[in-house]
Amino acid sequence: MRNGRILYCVFLLFVAGYAIYQASGWSFKTALFPLAVSIPLLALLTIQLVQIIFGKTEVDSGAAVDVEFSSDVPPEIERRRVIGTFAWIIGFILSVFLIGFPLTVPLFIFSYLKFQSDVGWLGTVVATVITWGCFYGLFQWLVHIQFEDGVIQAWLGL
Repeated sequence: MRNGRILYCVFLLFVAGYAIYQASGWSFKTALFPLAVSIPLLALLTIQLVQIIFGKTEVDSGAAVDVEFSSDVPPEIERRRVIGTFAWIIGFILSVFLIGFPLTVPLFIFSYLKFQSDVGWLGTVVATVITWGCFYGLFQWLVHIQFEDGVIQAWLGL
């Protein structure tokens, strides 16, 4: 078991190292995502490998995850929750298609917080503004990523 974890960790180290090596010659915008994922992955894998090799062996034979799902929720409530979750996901995707990603992000955050959660007006507006600011600041101002227009924007020529 221990040898398998070591081999898997070493394999992932090589994958992360190769991704860093390949992305290091790319332009900033192109290399940003691979490096943002691979560098922390490499650091965490190194720590994991050291723990596997030099750490104590695990003696606990209990469950790997101690999550106990509630079984006292009636099936109709479960079904309604699942349908609601999928409706929000489909609504987000449809909104991206219709009005574009930059407009969908703040609209979705505002709508979800106001209509699905118990967050008040102030919290909803503050979270929406912060989300929009981070989204705009990172993707459009800092990295200059141009997102596709939504279908409605294309139809109206905006």
